[in-house]
Amino acid sequence: MTSVLQNVAIDCANAYELALFWSKVTGRPLHPEDKPGDRETEVLLAEGPVLYFNEVPEPKTVKNRLHLCLRPDTSRDEEVERLLGLGATFVGDHRNPDGTGWAILADPEGNEFCVLRGDSERA
Repeated sequence: MTSVLQNVAIDCANAYELALFWSKVTGRPLHPEDKPGDRETEVLLAEGPVLYFNEVPEPKTVKNRLHLCLRPDTSRDEEVERLLGLGATFVGDHRNPDGTGWAILADPEGNEFCVLRGDSERA
């Protein structure tokens, strides 16, 4: 017997607004029935599990134990700039002079995520 990963759940203060941010990040739509004020929303990824946003009463207080790592279809630095423009904040720089490494950003509610090198940068 095995289990199938259904979703990646993200606790948040405003499910719809945070889902909109991640919809823009991934270029994927919200569930068609989601609307402002919903306490639960989903971003429908092209394949695999959905990103599920669930409103909770308590704020985020410490570093995530689980986080998302993004591999952009452009360069890492171009993607970092795009995400900052969408409302992400810069948290940490783990980029190395040889081009390896990653950048750590946070979404509008402070959840950390990484931006890795794009495929073209890895060749």
